[in-house]
Amino acid sequence: MFSLCLCIVPPQEICEKPRLFVEGISSHDLNQGMLGNCWFVAACSCLAIKPHLWKKVIPDWKGQEWNPKLPQNYAGIFHFQFWIFGEWLDVVVDDRLPTIDGKLVYCHSTSKNEFWSALLEKAYAKLFLCYENLDGGLAADAVMDFCGAMSEFIDLKARKYRSDVAQDTLFQYLSKVHNRDGIISSSIRASQSEREARMNCGLVKGHAYGLTGLRRTQLGKQKFLMVRLRNPWGNTEWTGAWCDGSQEWQRVGSKERKMMNLTVKDDGEFWMAFSDWCRYFMDADVCHVISTAPEAMGKTMHTGKWTKDRGAKLNRSGGNLNNEKTFLQNPQYLFDVVREEEEVLIDLIQRDMRMQKVFGQEENLAIGFSVMKVENLRESRVNTLKTERIVATSEYILSRSVFMRETFRKGSYVVIPTTFSPGQLGDFIIRIVTEEDSGCRELTD
Repeated sequence: MFSLCLCIVPPQEICEKPRLFVEGISSHDLNQGMLGNCWFVAACSCLAIKPHLWKKVIPDWKGQEWNPKLPQNYAGIFHFQFWIFGEWLDVVVDDRLPTIDGKLVYCHSTSKNEFWSALLEKAYAKLFLCYENLDGGLAADAVMDFCGAMSEFIDLKARKYRSDVAQDTLFQYLSKVHNRDGIISSSIRASQSEREARMNCGLVKGHAYGLTGLRRTQLGKQKFLMVRLRNPWGNTEWTGAWCDGSQEWQRVGSKERKMMNLTVKDDGEFWMAFSDWCRYFMDADVCHVISTAPEAMGKTMHTGKWTKDRGAKLNRSGGNLNNEKTFLQNPQYLFDVVREEEEVLIDLIQRDMRMQKVFGQEENLAIGFSVMKVENLRESRVNTLKTERIVATSEYILSRSVFMRETFRKGSYVVIPTTFSPGQLGDFIIRIVTEEDSGCRELTD
């Protein structure tokens, strides 16, 4: 009977001249292995095209590189950093990697002697206690761990994205996020039996694709919105209009093709019309990259707890808005909108229970928040619930984070983060980001 023999070996036993990076780092470096973690690989693909972000995840990358002139300096350990629940966490791993027949089993680079992606995956798996716990996940969660981004979910199947005008507005918005170093991925929903099934158009269901570029192009008088994606497998591409080698590209000048970095080969990266992207893809994760420097976080981020106490005045786990008698017992955070009108990003985060399995809790809580308009210069907690003052409420989901992007008029507001049901306990982070300093602070009295 044939069986696969798994061997854990250092890179020196896989190739002659191992390197952390070969000719730099790019989205083409990554290929998904035997593990079902396309979400992680898609996030890495997007990270790879943003040097100032990956250099934070892989600190002192030049110092960690193999130096063939000084082999005695090689210690066989590598250092990575991840943003975990509001703090940068150092993770150190050795260089031993799982292989079968001398080939890496999991995430690996196109170049056989390049190992940054395999070592990064090993460090990330250490956070989740083992490789197997990376089987299935959200690209947005990985991006948050890479850079502290705020994750926004967009339902592309919603009717509002069917018209040309709506798609143009969405394209402008995604371009703005992408140009501000945001990281975007998309996927096609699938049942368990359909997962990773290839469609006739070449796209794969239940598979996370990293978005690596957006561009407006023109053929004669006709204008096109274009999006570039990458399949973490490193192959299996879109076969519809604007696919590699299609007749559409024959009408585009060589200069334009070069600017769009078009490569006609099965490397997993491809362009497609934005209208087709909206048609075929169902979900998009849009990650807003914000500063995680302590001075910036001090203005936008607050940590808190949902706690239970016999006294109502000290209880801080009142449940969602449906629980009118206890809702205002939850923590409360005041912020100000100083412009006449301003877009506000609000993000509520709980600890990822996949990292906490060793402690016995395996599922995230259903969390969310409501935003209430209050009088200016307010200094104390809200104690009387007036539902007409509630101006926005997030969805409640069993995910690590819940996000809202909403435009508010000038004035003062209170955000109330809650669990779905009263009496549920846990730690949380609330982040409120505005263009102008909002003076965000917790109301305690």
